[in-house]
Amino acid sequence: MARDMDEFWVFGYGSLMWNPGFEFEDRTAARVFGFRRSLCVRSYDHRGTRSEPGLVLGLDRGGSCLGVAFRVAPTHQADVLDYLRRRELVTNVYLERRLPALLADRRQVRVLTYIVDRQHPQYAGALDVAEAAEIVHRSRGKSGPNQAYVVNTVAHMRKMGIRDAWLENLNAAIAQKAQAAG
Repeated sequence: MARDMDEFWVFGYGSLMWNPGFEFEDRTAARVFGFRRSLCVRSYDHRGTRSEPGLVLGLDRGGSCLGVAFRVAPTHQADVLDYLRRRELVTNVYLERRLPALLADRRQVRVLTYIVDRQHPQYAGALDVAEAAEIVHRSRGKSGPNQAYVVNTVAHMRKMGIRDAWLENLNAAIAQKAQAAG
């Protein structure tokens, strides 16, 4: 158990789950408690603009979140940490934290993850499905349409056996808007 707590693990709950962008030695399902996956971050860059922000995932207070934990070799830890900070802390809407997580094999480890800063101007808070669908449907950033981000997220989560009723309802609402738009 002590060895597990000394290992360097990274927790992904959104695109990091299937697009980590760094080398890792092991990958397994994991759950963190006290936080939940939420489409609660206004995106001014990748999935929207300052004048028309999109929405991306954040780890927000409450509940629990099933995601993926990646074990990183000690020789890669500094590079992975630098990479993650460049990727996740661009506008400082996320706070870097180390949280306890329960791995699929029932081991408990500490994971590095990024939670949303509720005091940051990009924090969108809890939105209902209709409001979120409207934002996602019309937003586009340098990484493409916000709609593609949500559709891709839900598809990858399903493939990994992770179900999120709110995101799936949002995905259905977005599909209806796209169909109605022609």
